[in-house]
Amino acid sequence: MERFEFDFVIIGGGVAGCILANRLSADPATRVLLLEAGGSDRSPLIAAPGGLLPIMMSGAHAWRYVSAPQRHLDDRVLYLPRGKVLGGGSSINGMTYDRGFHSDYDRWAQAGNRGWSFEDVLPYFRKLENYLPSEDEWHGRGGPIQVTRAAQDHPFAKAFLKAGAEAGYPLTQDLNGASRDGFGAVDLTVGRGRRSSASSAYLRPAKGRPNLTVLTQAHTRRIVIENGRATGVIFRRKGADRLALAAREVILSAGAINSPQILMLSGLGPAAHLAEHGIQVLHDLPGVGQGLQDHLAAHVKYRSTKPWSMLRYLNPLRGALAMAQYALLRRGPLADPGMSVACMVRSDPSLDEPDIKMLLVSALFAQNGREMVPMHGFYAHINVARPQSRGSVTLASADPEVPPVIDQNYNAAQEDRRAMREGVRIARRIFAQPAFDIMRGEELAPGSGVESDAQIDAYIRATAEADYHSTSTARMGRDPMAVVDDRLRVHGVAALRVVDASVMPHLPGGNTAIPVAMIAEKAADLILSKDSRP
Repeated sequence: MERFEFDFVIIGGGVAGCILANRLSADPATRVLLLEAGGSDRSPLIAAPGGLLPIMMSGAHAWRYVSAPQRHLDDRVLYLPRGKVLGGGSSINGMTYDRGFHSDYDRWAQAGNRGWSFEDVLPYFRKLENYLPSEDEWHGRGGPIQVTRAAQDHPFAKAFLKAGAEAGYPLTQDLNGASRDGFGAVDLTVGRGRRSSASSAYLRPAKGRPNLTVLTQAHTRRIVIENGRATGVIFRRKGADRLALAAREVILSAGAINSPQILMLSGLGPAAHLAEHGIQVLHDLPGVGQGLQDHLAAHVKYRSTKPWSMLRYLNPLRGALAMAQYALLRRGPLADPGMSVACMVRSDPSLDEPDIKMLLVSALFAQNGREMVPMHGFYAHINVARPQSRGSVTLASADPEVPPVIDQNYNAAQEDRRAMREGVRIARRIFAQPAFDIMRGEELAPGSGVESDAQIDAYIRATAEADYHSTSTARMGRDPMAVVDDRLRVHGVAALRVVDASVMPHLPGGNTAIPVAMIAEKAADLILSKDSRP
C-alpha cells in the first residue's frame, strides 16, 4: 500500500476542512493533507449566487442521501443532499449567513463545555467575516468570508417587511446582532457578486503552499488506531487504497452524517452496534451517531397575481439578459440567490425568545427546491428554530461505500408539532395583511380548507421537508454519551479530533454553515495551542 507522511491529515474538504487546511498550513514547517471525496468547486454555477437553482435541481456536487422512513411524517423518505465538493455545503447551499441565538452557545457552555459561551465564540464569528454593511461590536471586517446584506427592493420582500409591521412585529436592522426578534433583511455569504464559500475564501488562497496537499476523489475507508492513538487514514483514490500517516493529529471533518460513519467503521462507537457488522471494537463510544438533529421545513404557499417571481427568468430572452448582466457587471438575478428577507417570531407569546424562523421565497418550488412550479407565486419557508426531536446515524454495512442509515426522527416531540402548527398560522396571518393585497392570489398550500389542529398536523406530516442542517452526532461534553471533549478531542483516543457540525451539543436556532466555520476557526487555535479567543 502506498504511504504518505504528514503532520495533520484532515478528512473532509467541507466548511471546517477548508478552514483548517488554511490555518494549519500557515506554518510552512507543518505538512498538511486534506482529503475530499468529492471534486473541484470550479463550476461557474457554484460561483454565481443565482446558480443555486440549477445546482439544487440537478443534485450536482452532492451525496444524494435519503432518510429512513420518518415515523411522524407518514413514513415518508426525505431527500438529504450533503456537499460532495470542495467547500462542502458552503458550495451548494443558499448562502444564508446565520449564527443562531446568543443563548445557543451559552447553553453549550452551561453543559460543561468551557470556552463555548457566546462571549467566547463571538470573536471567532468576527474573525471569519468581512462584514460589508459595517463593523461594530457584533461584526468584523477583514476576514476571509465576504458577507453582504441582501437587497430588499423586490416587491415581495417589501411586502413581507411591511406585513410584519402591520401584524405587530418589530423590524430589526440585524438578525445576527443584538436581538433576533422580528423582521429584517437576510445576510448572505456573497461578495462582489460571487458566492463566498469556505473553499473560495480559505482553501484557494492557501493552495499554492508547498506544505499543503489537497486530494479530491479521495474516499476515506477508516482511521488507523494503534495502541489507543490515531496514527493515519486509509483512503481509496483511483481504485487503490493508500495510507496517509499523521505525525501529530487526524482531524475528522466529514460532517454530521459521514463523521459518525467513519468513526464506527474505524472501530469507535457503540460496541453492540459495531459487533453486529463484524467491526472490531477499539473503543466503546455509545454516543457516536446518536442525538442527530435537523430542522424540518413546512411551507405556506400563495399564487401571485403579478408576474414578479423568479419564474420570469426561465424565459429564454430574460435568461440570456440575466447571464449577460452577470458576466459583464456581476449584477442582476444571477448575483442574487433569491431569498432576501426573513423573520424570527414566537409561537407562544410567553416564550423568552423567538422559536419560529420564516424565510420568504420569491418563487414556487416543489420537491424542496428541486423543481420550479410553472406559476408565479411566493411562500414562507418555516421551521422550528430549536427542535427537541432527536434521531440517529447508524451503519447499514461495514462497507464504506454503503450510505449509513439516517433517521432524524423528525416531528417526534409534541412541542415540535405544536410550534410548527403555530408557525403555519403565523405565516397565514402575515400574508393576510394589506401589504400583500396587490399581489396575493389563492392559498395553494395548505389550502383554505385546512384549518383545525388535526388538519394542519396532517398537512405537515404529508409535505414537510428536510432543511439540511444536520448536527450533534458526535457531540461535545462530559457525560457518558459525549464523543468529544471541549477541545474537540475524541474521548479515549489520542491524536484524534472531530471538527464539524457533529460536535454541536444541540442544533443552533439558525443555519449551520457559519457556526461550523466558527467551530473550525476556534479548533485551529485549540490545535495550535493559541489563546482561545483572538
